[in-house]
Amino acid sequence: MATQRHGQIVETPNEARQAEPGPSVLALLSVSTGLAVLILGIVWFVFFRT
Repeated sequence: MATQRHGQIVETPNEARQAEPGPSVLALLSVSTGLAVLILGIVWFVFFRT
């Protein structure tokens, strides 16, 4: 648990790392979602177009 010393919060390295996902995670999710939509669009266009 975070403690306070001399007016500053002191955390262990494990506690400090438990933050929101950084830009690398956001980029990975964006690229993978975009690729999934693109692949599904191609599959739909090839197999289900009338």
